[in-house]
Amino acid sequence: MQVTGKKIVVLATGGTIAGTAAAATDSIGYTAAQLGVRELLAAIPALATLPLETEQVAQVDSKDMSFEIWRKLALRCGHWLAQPDVGGVVVTHGTDTLEETAYFLQTVLAPAKPVVLACAMRPATALLADGPQNLLDAIAVAGSVGASGVAAVCAGVIHGALDVAKQHTYRLDAFSSGDAGPLGYVEEGKLRLLREWPVPDERAAVVLKRFAQADRWPRVEIVMSHAGAGAAMVEALTAQGVDGLVVAGTGNGTLHHELETALCQAQAHGVKVVRSTRCAQGRVLAKPDDRLPDSCGLSPVKARIALMLELL
Repeated sequence: MQVTGKKIVVLATGGTIAGTAAAATDSIGYTAAQLGVRELLAAIPALATLPLETEQVAQVDSKDMSFEIWRKLALRCGHWLAQPDVGGVVVTHGTDTLEETAYFLQTVLAPAKPVVLACAMRPATALLADGPQNLLDAIAVAGSVGASGVAAVCAGVIHGALDVAKQHTYRLDAFSSGDAGPLGYVEEGKLRLLREWPVPDERAAVVLKRFAQADRWPRVEIVMSHAGAGAAMVEALTAQGVDGLVVAGTGNGTLHHELETALCQAQAHGVKVVRSTRCAQGRVLAKPDDRLPDSCGLSPVKARIALMLELL
């Protein structure tokens, strides 16, 4: 691995990686977001000699991630990435909404320098905490020559922001990149790259500016198709003035006929509707007679973010 030698900035947002429990054997009964970023780094002696800058952007359990934290995080990433002496940014983050934050940051930044999300499935007080190694690996990725775009590192695997998804509730290797496969691996501090890094996109600056200036986010909700699905949820959300709906369909985006009728009616009344799939892998393949547009391969949660940004 070639390293840039430039400063790495660590932006902390909380999560399990900063969580604590009363006992070292407790890996589920912990409280997230208890330790500050300096405490996290101090627990990793190997980082003591590296040129690091730290900033506590937020301190939350990632299940409670908010638009305002996203706004602040994106702007702080943008600020640090613009500094010539900064080689990359690492974001400590909880696992629950990591895939959403990763996709959001990739969409509004699409950076030429790397932004790497680091996480943990066990709290910092666990007997065998995984956070320190994940953070060390993330810093290795962020300091690598040629790295770009937003990625996430967990259990030695590098996942791209467009593909990463949490697939397991408990095990340390909780994330997958689905059909696309991982970007690569971190092995003893060295990168083994399998795919190319995302291509930087200067047009993302326009999206970031609009997002930063927005006084409200468009309201987009997710509904799911299932056996017996009806129109009630869609009708209720439409009555509340929802701006958009993402539907997680079965299989190839198929929908219960009552739910589909309600969604088409909502679309006719100006509600933007996007159809995804609840399947963990694969994507919706469009057909000429589709009544609702598909998500272009995005999962329901990522399609929701894309639609919110589009509606801005």
